[in-house]
Amino acid sequence: MPTGRERSGLIATEGGHRVTPAELFFDLVFVYAITQVTALMAADPSLLRLLGGGVVLALLWWCWCCFAWLGNVVRADSGAMFAVLVAVMAVVLVVSVTVPEVYDDLPGGLYAPLVFVLCYGAVRVLHLVTYWISSPGDEALHATLRRTALLSVAPPFVLLLVGSAFTGLTQVLIWLGAVVIDYSGIYLTGSSGWRVASPGHFAERHGLIVIIALGESIVAIGVGVSGLPISTPVLAGAAAGLLVVAGLWRLYFRQLSEPAEERLTALEGDDRTRLARDAYTFLHLPLVGGIVLTALGMKKVLHQVADSEHYDLSEPLHGVVAWALTGGVGVFLLAAAAILLRTSGRRSLVFIIGGLACLAAGGLVVLLPALLALALLAAAVLGMVVLHSRRTGSAEEGAA
Repeated sequence: MPTGRERSGLIATEGGHRVTPAELFFDLVFVYAITQVTALMAADPSLLRLLGGGVVLALLWWCWCCFAWLGNVVRADSGAMFAVLVAVMAVVLVVSVTVPEVYDDLPGGLYAPLVFVLCYGAVRVLHLVTYWISSPGDEALHATLRRTALLSVAPPFVLLLVGSAFTGLTQVLIWLGAVVIDYSGIYLTGSSGWRVASPGHFAERHGLIVIIALGESIVAIGVGVSGLPISTPVLAGAAAGLLVVAGLWRLYFRQLSEPAEERLTALEGDDRTRLARDAYTFLHLPLVGGIVLTALGMKKVLHQVADSEHYDLSEPLHGVVAWALTGGVGVFLLAAAAILLRTSGRRSLVFIIGGLACLAAGGLVVLLPALLALALLAAAVLGMVVLHSRRTGSAEEGAA
């Protein structure tokens, strides 16, 4: 006799489940989405636009996280689930297309902020409905889904609708309030019912989205010099930017992801769910956000270096992009420190001191030639890679 889940065409995952090609295909649309967030901030680099870009990134992140959790308990390459993923991809693609106009709607055509909100709401509803169908006999999960719909989906959606009728600071603040309520609602609904069936799959999914963000930062380097002549300073800037990205990759995948996955695997039940929620769903957002901010800074550096008609090589970055260049790395490092603390209980002085120093370095960036600032940032990131590797190695030897 087929179970309710089997009748729905959804196939449960097993403990050793890993990421499927269907999920890699699903992530492609988020490559474009993250690129659009960087473009949104670059079009009007101001504090308000950075805040607004962060709000949009948080909403897109929630869309991705919903299906990272669902794909951990239901195979994404099953017929029914794959159909849902394709539908969500179509909706998120529409969301991504509207991102450049979400705070400044162009005349003519559809009203972009409203389209953005309606599509976001559709993704959340698809997630809840599919989760409900995936476990027809799980009353604990169904109760949690009902609380999630009432506390963490409906009220923020209403606020997003209200905010779409405004512009400027009012719109950004209303939408920020919606994000705060949405994220806070997850704590109010509790961890009962949610589960992480395969820790390896869950950690791998988040590692892949980090790679997507790092890849987008490389794309930003190329976009910064698009249509401009190639020169020796441009090549030097591209190399320095790549070293920054490589350093961040090394810090995450060699110093952070492995101990986090090991701790997630060691836990069971609600303890595992809470760790997955805290370390991955919540703390990976600022980590990805830091990469996006750094991408914005590198994009502006490469543009200035390449556009010799309007900028001199001695000219520094100006305004918030000067802070974004190093501040993004600072946000990344502090998020990494928080993840390490939550998963292993260890405090990383390299991450904490390095993160605070990068946050404060924006005041120095405005005094230095843009290319020099990027080169110094690359040297600093690589230095932190070496320091953290040595401290980790010393700690392991001491424990042995």
